[in-house]
Amino acid sequence: MAKFKLQQEDKEMNLTGHLTELRNRVIVTAFFFIAFFVVGFVYVEEIYNYFTQNLDFKLGILSPGEAIWLYFMIASVVAIIGTLPVFTYQIWAFIKPGLTPRERKASLPYIPAVFLLFIGGLVFGYYMFIELILPFLLGLSDGMFTEMFTTEKYFKFVFRVTLPFAILFEIPIFSMFLTSLGILNPTFMRKVRKYAYFVLIIIGTMITPPDLILPLITAIPLILLYEISIYLSGVVYRKKQQKHEEFMSQDSI
Repeated sequence: MAKFKLQQEDKEMNLTGHLTELRNRVIVTAFFFIAFFVVGFVYVEEIYNYFTQNLDFKLGILSPGEAIWLYFMIASVVAIIGTLPVFTYQIWAFIKPGLTPRERKASLPYIPAVFLLFIGGLVFGYYMFIELILPFLLGLSDGMFTEMFTTEKYFKFVFRVTLPFAILFEIPIFSMFLTSLGILNPTFMRKVRKYAYFVLIIIGTMITPPDLILPLITAIPLILLYEISIYLSGVVYRKKQQKHEEFMSQDSI
């Protein structure tokens, strides 16, 4: 009976320790988010001027609330981007005690990879918006209308296009991570390839104007990302199988 009580107390102490550590890591992440939010809020004007300097039209506002929305939205995006490496590191550090030294070494590169792919997705999405989507939309008027864009609607449309790309660019990392956990494997990804293509084309249709060509152009890089994900999943899967075979051969000896 006393032994059972000691085991129960140990479990409660471990749970309390894990919850305390989780709380501390959430606090650290929140601190960095607030800090980057303040930095973004201070430099909103410079960021705004950078992204509007090459536009052939002026942006306007219909109410003071739009200016406030713009400040908070840009500051929030800056905070999300700046906090992402901290957030991923905190997750890694939280699960680190449960990993082997080899797994720790193998999983650590995921932190900068998640950040770089997120930035790459934002840049690619913005390039698609500036070079393809915006000229297409402006070309529809063909002198029939006077373009009048409000700041809120313009940036909402920019974020609607760029943020999905930033998230979708994480597909290779997620596929590698899930493969390392044994949840996913390249064979399954190849089997569902045609369904994945269909979903990616639908996503391309959702983030682009209703046109025949633009969604297909948008879907092409997403399909390439999926194929890269299959390849990377295969690399992780083969290494995992090789380690398993080595372990089994040593165990048989």
